[in-house]
Amino acid sequence: MHKTTLEQWVLLEKVVELGSFASAAEATCRSQSSVSYNLAQLQERLGVALLQPQGRRTVLTPAGEQLLARVRPLLKAFHYAEAHAATLKTGVRTRLELVVDAIFPRHRLFAILRQFQQLHPHTQINLTEVLESDAVDRPEADVMVLTRRQDITGRGEWLMNIDFVAIAHCDHPLHRQSAPLSEESLAAYPLIRIAERQGNAPDAAECWTFSTIDAAMEAVVAQVGYGWLPWDRVAPLLDAGVLKILPMTHGGRRATPLHLIVKELSPEDRQIQTLIRLFSRDG
Repeated sequence: MHKTTLEQWVLLEKVVELGSFASAAEATCRSQSSVSYNLAQLQERLGVALLQPQGRRTVLTPAGEQLLARVRPLLKAFHYAEAHAATLKTGVRTRLELVVDAIFPRHRLFAILRQFQQLHPHTQINLTEVLESDAVDRPEADVMVLTRRQDITGRGEWLMNIDFVAIAHCDHPLHRQSAPLSEESLAAYPLIRIAERQGNAPDAAECWTFSTIDAAMEAVVAQVGYGWLPWDRVAPLLDAGVLKILPMTHGGRRATPLHLIVKELSPEDRQIQTLIRLFSRDG
């Protein structure tokens, strides 16, 4: 017999998301005392404190962060099972899980979501952006746009290539050197990398790794170093003259393929068929 319940973990996640017992109670249509009782029981049965006050908010303790991180995939899988059951009952999806690699152009992604919303207003899309290495931890998604096709089972095909370009701030010392630049010239300065995309650039004397594209871009803008970043994301800064392309002898541009992968597909699943069509047409 399990010591804790799924309901208790769901309430814990809601308290952390909203920052208070009162907000979580309102969001889950419960009394505040019910939320407090369930979370007190959860902490008592586990024998560790999961929550602590931080100003006016309630936040996770270090132990709470570790445990909730382990439970979240189970909560997500449970929500997916419920949504799939509703689909089997009515024949219409109420929820669709979409996982997209963070390098996919956001303006295209939001255009696709907007079109989907107009076509299927009663189907909610739960979008998760991931880095390359996170993909294998998301097996429950209905549709995925990922780079590492070989690590995922399911139906899939090439969708598009994402161009990465070597750039630095317009005032970076690399732009004051004689062109074209060699790898030896680059090695004298820190390289900005996006986590799990180390293959996009050669070795450097010093590397700074960031967990998001936005953080890596800000580091390059702040002249922390140079880096290979998605063309689509840096184009406005290139047009504004804030960033400049590095004049490399070779390898200034790299292409990373994205694949459209579907876990299950049936002719009756109109929502997934629509999403596939929108992504394929956009790509």
